[in-house]
Amino acid sequence: STIGSSSQLIRSKPKQWYQRRVRGQTKGIQTLYFPLKPFLDSGRSREEYDIELAQKIVSSFQPSIIVLAGWMHILSANFLNLLVNASTGKSIPIINLHPALPNTFPGTHAIERAYEAFKKNEIKFTGCMVHLVIPEIDAGKTVVVEEVPILEHDTLEDLEQRMHETEHKAIVNAVNVIINELKEIQ
Repeated sequence: STIGSSSQLIRSKPKQWYQRRVRGQTKGIQTLYFPLKPFLDSGRSREEYDIELAQKIVSSFQPSIIVLAGWMHILSANFLNLLVNASTGKSIPIINLHPALPNTFPGTHAIERAYEAFKKNEIKFTGCMVHLVIPEIDAGKTVVVEEVPILEHDTLEDLEQRMHETEHKAIVNAVNVIINELKEIQ
């Protein structure tokens, strides 16, 4: 298929959660609900979940790129190793949006941790990045980095709002970077 010609949404959270987050922006996008909890409840492992998810993505969608935005669990090396483009034999690029600058605040609650660090005069600003996904958390090669100021009068909610506005632009820019790189190697 043509790079960037279609979109699919794979979600691990209930539909209502995504509807609140994306506010109708998924109209016309094929979605797949693939929650982790039933796997764990049935005695199956996290590795089995990752393997089945990767197989389902490759067989159902044959993606050129995978974008993680709001995906809140770590994907295993098995997942990453199974995501191969069948026609080229190359790994499918997977990018992740993270609300922190490289090498700062990996993992969850990054915005809150940056806000607290600012209040303790440990940092002057924060930011977000989009990076290639590797087994280590928020440590892959950076695709896009955007700084986000923290203002003296900011509440946590003010910073979160500014961060989310910046993230929306960063993820689009990163997708364009990866699509252009894929086009160059075709």
